[in-house]
Order: sequence, then structure tokens, then C-alpha cells
Amino acid sequence: MVKPALAIVGGTGLLELEGLKKLEERTIDTPFGYPSSPVVIGELGGTTVAFLARHGVGHHILPSQVNYQANIFALKLLGVERILSVSACGSLRQDYAPGHMVVPDQIFDLTRDRKRTFFGDGLVAHISVADPFCPDLSSWSAESARAAGATVHAGGALITIEGPRFSTRAESNAFRAWGMSVIGMTTSPEAFLAREAEICYAVLAHVTDYDVWHTAEEPVTVEVVVRTLQANTNLVQRAIPDLLRRLTPERACPCRSALEGAIVTSRDQIPPETRLRLAPLVDRYLG
Repeated sequence: MVKPALAIVGGTGLLELEGLKKLEERTIDTPFGYPSSPVVIGELGGTTVAFLARHGVGHHILPSQVNYQANIFALKLLGVERILSVSACGSLRQDYAPGHMVVPDQIFDLTRDRKRTFFGDGLVAHISVADPFCPDLSSWSAESARAAGATVHAGGALITIEGPRFSTRAESNAFRAWGMSVIGMTTSPEAFLAREAEICYAVLAHVTDYDVWHTAEEPVTVEVVVRTLQANTNLVQRAIPDLLRRLTPERACPCRSALEGAIVTSRDQIPPETRLRLAPLVDRYLG
């Protein structure tokens, strides 16, 4: 099987890829369980890609119940080196309006109930996530979204809340005071796990609402979100083929060696079963 050049993890509003010539569907068992859905592998414009529905087929998995570990590990097993996350988000800024797209460059993780690392059980690693998104993939994603006709904001901090409820007005205003730009429910811990797996990761977030801070606009509801999603999804579908044409064959970003120097456990202290479970991530560093 040809290694996918890109994996798209689709969130709310992106349940399938238009124009994807389906080659196979893989149900992948990982040491962390099964991913949210079978991984669809196909061709888009002659390029092999993988697609994973984050919330499952038919959107039946809560943000807190997504098996983020299994999702990222499954893509790692397929040889994926780049992931584009497509997510709906709320805006915490006046200039990031509904219908716009945002490619954030920072995360603030406010989640509590999620497994956010592959490590543990006798193997400790501390990765750097000062800049949590791949700079190259983020730049190309923003350019492709603009080429598709979207109004795109490159940069901004995305705060991830636990969900599934939306924010109170007090919370929304607090997030604005902290300097957050957009709000969502799924980027954490997905981005951190991708970094541990040394996979480039970027988010193409489409703004569906003004959360609840904007008193001149209607408060966020599922109806408001879906209404804007329908228009934005068409732009995303047009942006992805353009993004595939921008990808370079080789990666020059630091994501490819994120674990270099991060493993602190003495080699002779790592339990064999842990080393075996994490072999796709750590083998090249443990010799």
C-alpha cells in the first residue's frame, strides 16, 4: 500500500471527502483500542490520502469520549506523516467572523478528562510543544484555504474546552480576557499526541459562531453551528486538493524528530511490554 501523503481528521461538518476515490477501508486495532471509525484510504487528485471521522460514522462520539490515542496511533501505523484537522470553532474576537477560517498557531488546553500522552507505564518522555502546530503545514493550509476563496486568519490561540456543552457568558468573556482567539472541543489532546508520534499537525478551523460573548449576535446553538457549517464545508472540500499540491516530498520541520532527546528513562529500566507497545514511536531512538 502506498503511504498516504496526508491524513484528514474530519470533525463536525466534514464526515466524508468529496471526490475521494475509495481504495480500501481499514479497521485498525492499536495498543490503545480502536479508532473512532475505520480509516478510509483513497485517491484525491491522484494523491493517496487517509480520512478518519473523529466523532465516528454518523457523529455519535462525544468530544471527551473520542479515543484520541487510538486515532493518532492508527494513522502512525499507516505511515502517515502529516495530519490536517478540520474542526468547527467559535470566535472570541470581533474580527474572526462566522464563515471565516482560522489556522491557529497556539493552544490553551482546558480539558480535564482525557488521556493526553502515549507515555507512562515505565517510559517517560517530555516533548516540546511551545509551538504546537507544524509551521509548514499550517502555512500551506492557510494558503490553500485562501485559494479556495475563504477569508482566512493565520494565527491565534485556540482554547479547547471539555464540552459537550457550550460556554457560559462568564466563561466566554474570561477566555476573551485571556487573549484567546477561537474555542473548540477537540484539538487537545489530538495535537499533543500527533507531536509525540512525530506527525506534522495543523488545524483548519471554520468559525461557525461568536460563542456567547457577543450580545448583538444570537447565542451559539447546534442550529447556528450547522447553518454556517454547510457553507464552510464546501470551501474546505475545495482547499484540500490544493493543499495536496503544495506538500513537499520530504519534511523539513522539527515535527519529524520531536522525540529526539525527549526520552528520559534509562534504557535498561523500560519494561519490555511498554517498549513493544510503543515501538512504532520509540524504536529508532532506543536502538
